[in-house]
Amino acid sequence: MANLNIRVDDTLKQEAELIFSDLGITLSAATTIFLKQVVRCNGIPFELRADPFYSAENQRHLKKAIADLESGKGHVHELIEVEDE
Repeated sequence: MANLNIRVDDTLKQEAELIFSDLGITLSAATTIFLKQVVRCNGIPFELRADPFYSAENQRHLKKAIADLESGKGHVHELIEVEDE
């Protein structure tokens, strides 16, 4: 049996352990499940996507909007508060 040492953020580890505990498995068991799925899928067993907020296109749009606001061309919108259901 091999040992796997990885470094993760303390809060991330604690939050994951709470979820795994609710599922009745350990962090070690969850890691083994993940690695088995990687082997079965011959890759990451879920879709990886970048957050579109940080895309180059959106960053260009935001910079232009900021420049427009600073030069007086943009429009300021009031925030609308929505009550939780």
